[in-house]
Amino acid sequence: MGRARVILHIDPQYHDRFVQTKRLAMFGKINYIITARGGEVLLASRPKGRLSATDAQGDGDLHVVESSNARGTGWLNSSIAYLTGFWHLDGMGILSGAEMAARGDMLPPAPPDAAKAAAFFAGICARLKHKRRTRHQQPETSTPLPQGCIAVFLQGRAPERHGQHFFTGPEIIEAAARGAGGRAVLVKPHPLFWDIGAQMVAQAQAQGLAVQLAQAHIHDLLAACAITVSVNSAAAIEGFLHGKPTILCGRGDFAAMGETLIEPDDFAQTLQRALTTPRDYAGWLYWYLTHHAIAIDGPDAEARILARFARAGFDTDRLGLR
Repeated sequence: MGRARVILHIDPQYHDRFVQTKRLAMFGKINYIITARGGEVLLASRPKGRLSATDAQGDGDLHVVESSNARGTGWLNSSIAYLTGFWHLDGMGILSGAEMAARGDMLPPAPPDAAKAAAFFAGICARLKHKRRTRHQQPETSTPLPQGCIAVFLQGRAPERHGQHFFTGPEIIEAAARGAGGRAVLVKPHPLFWDIGAQMVAQAQAQGLAVQLAQAHIHDLLAACAITVSVNSAAAIEGFLHGKPTILCGRGDFAAMGETLIEPDDFAQTLQRALTTPRDYAGWLYWYLTHHAIAIDGPDAEARILARFARAGFDTDRLGLR
C-alpha cells in the first residue's frame, strides 16, 4: 500500500488562495504541516450540502471537509469552533453532528483546574471581548441599549437546512416576545443574512410584537443583555465571555451550558431557569476549547492535528511524513 494523501475539500473559489484565507486557517495549517514533512496534499471541491455517512466512502486517503457531517473511514470535518482562533477536526460533523454531541459528552468528566481555567478564560476575554473582536464585521454605534434585555441572534436559514432547529426564526422571535416578562427584546440578524433577518423583525412588528432590530456591535449587545437566544449561534458562546446565560432553540454541541427550549409556550419558564441556574463558563470553555478544539496558533497545534489524524487511522507512517 502506498502512502496516503491528504485531500482538502474546500470551496473551489479559494483553491488558489486558501493558505492566505483566515476562514480556512485550519486547511492552510494542514497544508503546511503535511508538505513540510514530505507528504502530499490535494485539493477537491467542497460539496454545496453537507456530506452524510453514505457519501463518505473510504478510498485509502485522508479527507478533510470544510463544515460538513462526513462520517466514514478516512474522513474528518473541520470548522471554526465558534471563537476566532479555535478549530475543530471532528470525525462525525459539526454543531449537533459533532462527536461530543452524538456521545452526549458535553460536560467535563471532572471539574477543571480552577486556576488554569480562570487564566485561560481571562486570556480569551483579553483577546476577543476586550478588543471587541468577533467573526463578522460589526457596526460601531453609540445608540443606548436597554439593560437586561433579551438578545435574539438569528442565523439565516442554515439551521433549518441542516435540521438543527426546533423553531424557525420568526417562531423564535415570537416566543421571546410573548415570554419576555417585560424585558425588551432585541433581535440581531446574522451579518451575512441581514436583509432576511430584518424582514423577520419587520413582520413581527407588523403583527404587534414588541421587538426591536438590534444594529449594535455584538459585544455591546452582549454586555447589555441578560440572556442570549438562538438556535445554536456562536453568539451564545461569545455571550459566555460576558457571563451571559443562553436559551437554545435547536440542537448543538454546547447544549449542556444553557437551557433548551422545546415548546414556544415554555419560554417564560425556560428564561427563569436560565437566569437562575449558575454555570461555570470559564471552566467549561477551558475544557471545551482545550479538549475538543485546537488553537490554530497554539504551540501544540501541529502535534494535536497529527494526533487527530492518527486517531482516524492516518499516522505519520501512513501519510509518509518524515
